[in-house]
Amino acid sequence: MKSILIIGSNGLLGQTLTNRLMHSSFNLFALARGYNRNKRFKSNQYFDVDISDKESLLYVINKIKPNYIINAAAITNVDYCETHQNECDAVNFEAVKTMITGARQNNSHIIHISTDFVFDGKKGNYKETDIACPLNYYGKSKLKSERLFENNNIPYTILRTILVFGYQPNLKQKNILLWLLAKLQNKEKLTMVDDQIRTRTYVKDLAEACILSIKKNAVGIYHISGIDLLNMFELANIVANVFNLNPKLISAIPTSRLKQVAVRPKITGFNIAKAKKDLAYKPLAFKDALLEVKNKLG
Repeated sequence: MKSILIIGSNGLLGQTLTNRLMHSSFNLFALARGYNRNKRFKSNQYFDVDISDKESLLYVINKIKPNYIINAAAITNVDYCETHQNECDAVNFEAVKTMITGARQNNSHIIHISTDFVFDGKKGNYKETDIACPLNYYGKSKLKSERLFENNNIPYTILRTILVFGYQPNLKQKNILLWLLAKLQNKEKLTMVDDQIRTRTYVKDLAEACILSIKKNAVGIYHISGIDLLNMFELANIVANVFNLNPKLISAIPTSRLKQVAVRPKITGFNIAKAKKDLAYKPLAFKDALLEVKNKLG
């Protein structure tokens, strides 16, 4: 029986993957910092590890000897990364080095999650072959981690993705959808930028892309996202309408008024033709994904 180690199993993607693979033909292991937040997953195959602790992380990888490692762990708060660069590198870069060392020692295939923020946002509709040029430290840390794979003789799949949303219970951090729902349900007024444009990613689609990468023995970089190109103001209005909340609470502002610590790319969005062709990747439309979450929330 082949085995999979999910690193970052307490997060949105990690929990989604764990639930999806729990009853599969794989022997599944999960690793994250702190207690196991996924109550459906048996604790004897869960490891509480700070991935910036090289020795502890390597010990677990060598103990499990996984056929596949899915790295869903990262510090993704862009402004936090800008002001805490050493901590950002410890998780987003140095820990990936350790994973690669463990993968090499155990002949493991790594599926590594990256980001649209490796691009400068000047053109959008990015292909895998477009030149990366990050504007902020978060993007730089993720690009550095991508480049680690170029010089190591191990099988790997890098899945770049964009603003992942969805629902799992007991999440430590809210994603954009859950944050919006909390604000709108509390009838709080909020401002959303209308000049940052992205194709968002439903977590269920991203989890499926990870699994398809294993099934297809895919190697290299793939762009994984949804198909709906929206700015943040448009996104918030669609969420309000689908969940029968008040869109009049939402106002549009330009990015320049936010005074964010880290610079964001204005327009990204992915060309996902390669993923569709090689992986048979089929993402849901944004509204359909929201309806799934709505049904899950009851």
